[in-house]
Amino acid sequence: MAADKVYRASTTAPVNIAVVKYWGKRDASLNLPTNSSLSVTLSQADLRTLTTASCSASFPASVGDSLLLNGEPSDISGARVQACFRELRTRRAALEAQDSSLPPLSTYPLRLVSENNFPTAAGLASSAAGFAALVRAIANLYELPASPSELSLIARQGSGSACRSLFGGYVAWRMGSRADGTDSMADQVAEASHWPEMRALILVVSASKKGVSSTSGMQQTVATSGLFQERISTVVPRNMATMEKAIQDRDFASFAEVTMRDSNSFHATCADTYPPIFYMNDVSRAAIRAVEAINAEAGRTVAAYTFDAGPNAVIYYLEADAEAVVGTFYHVLGGAVDGWKDDKIKGLKPTMSLDGGLVSILQAGVSRVILTGVGEGPVKTEECLVAEDGSVAKR
Repeated sequence: MAADKVYRASTTAPVNIAVVKYWGKRDASLNLPTNSSLSVTLSQADLRTLTTASCSASFPASVGDSLLLNGEPSDISGARVQACFRELRTRRAALEAQDSSLPPLSTYPLRLVSENNFPTAAGLASSAAGFAALVRAIANLYELPASPSELSLIARQGSGSACRSLFGGYVAWRMGSRADGTDSMADQVAEASHWPEMRALILVVSASKKGVSSTSGMQQTVATSGLFQERISTVVPRNMATMEKAIQDRDFASFAEVTMRDSNSFHATCADTYPPIFYMNDVSRAAIRAVEAINAEAGRTVAAYTFDAGPNAVIYYLEADAEAVVGTFYHVLGGAVDGWKDDKIKGLKPTMSLDGGLVSILQAGVSRVILTGVGEGPVKTEECLVAEDGSVAKR
């Protein structure tokens, strides 16, 4: 029967790691940032969220909407998720009002199933990929004629940095100035194909849930940090302009300097928060010293570190410098950690050496590595996490 039909749509969405950080909100309810930001979208072959959105008249209204994340029920009663659902349903209802032949999907309960192929809530931008996948999957389910920028307005309400995961390549989130947030959206600075040689080595220092959430941390910083106003008024606008030019010119030295300086600035405001917030740890700081040593020995900047709200190091480099960067870390960490790709490390020689103290800290603290590079935005897929009968698909 038509009433029993289960409508389904699946998408994958990528992680993005900012090189100019978003930190602080000018409007918490609308998730409006105090500053613009810019990120690199990473390859979905290595870091992605897969989400299937489904709906049916047969789904019990008494149960309502639901989300299964990595096999566990997830609370979707919060204002952020509800804001995304409400906006997407409103857009679908408008289509249905214009065309009475369309099934009234906007009135059916949503059943969402999602899974990450990387640790959740550990400082690897899981919420960005998650909300981008959720919004894109429902938009596909509802067949909404919305551009990635329009959808970024919706995803932003769920997780600020999620708006950047609606695009591939190099992406800016413009803070906007309107009180209603209608100009606070993402746009693509350059496609992945513009600078495809960009690579990232992620040192996973901790896969556990972080102690201070990004949302809570931002609120504390805005309220108490003396450095914060200088960051949003002077540091970030300068870094945004320099970074956009560096990407357009494919100037890695400039890209790297801004990346590292902005990461330092962000974490300085966290340390200046009262009471202070420390997302990095001794292993994080050892990674910084390792990058500095690699650049010094190379005689030029071949690697750039950055840290989001977590201890994991993301180290950007160009493919041509893989031996200096990846070769050095592989020589230090070797087979003791998972994640190395045979085709990426084959033939790499340990051309650089690191201080024994740094080596010991890294060996004791890095649990795995992820080798990846710049990648594309959300991709529609036929891989469904919800079966035709509406049950969770067996995998």
